[in-house]
Amino acid sequence: MTSGYVYVAQIAMGANKVQTLAAITEAEAYPGPSIIIAYSPCEMHSIKGGMTNCQKEMDKAVKCGYWNLFRYNPAKNSEKFTLDSKIPADGYREFLLNEARYSRLTREFPERAEALFEANEANAKARFEHLQRLVEMYK
Repeated sequence: MTSGYVYVAQIAMGANKVQTLAAITEAEAYPGPSIIIAYSPCEMHSIKGGMTNCQKEMDKAVKCGYWNLFRYNPAKNSEKFTLDSKIPADGYREFLLNEARYSRLTREFPERAEALFEANEANAKARFEHLQRLVEMYK
C-alpha cells in the first residue's frame, strides 16, 4: 500500500465470504499488480476439533482481532482503503488457546506464554488502530 499502485487485500473466507469474493473480483479487475493475503489454517495449527473447524477458526480469528479484513484499491478516486473488520470483540486469548501451537506454551513455559500472549494481543490492537487510521487517511 505504501507504493500506491498495488491492489492489496487481506481476507479470511470463513469469516466473510462476501468480502473474500469482493477482494478477488477487485484484484482481478485491477489494471496493475495485485496481492491478496489469506488467513488459511492448516494441520500444523492443531485446531481443537481438527480441520473440520477451520472455517470457524477463521471467523474467530477475525472477530477477536487476530486477523483483519481490508482492501486497498488504488483505482478508486476516494475511499481507497476499506476496513472490512469490525472492532475486535473479546476472546483473543481463547482464540490462541484453541490452537495447540499456542496452548502448548502454557504447559511448557507458563510465565513466558503469559508475556507472549499479552504482547500478541497488544500488537493486534495496535494493528487494528493503524488500519483505522488508514481509513481516515485514504478518504
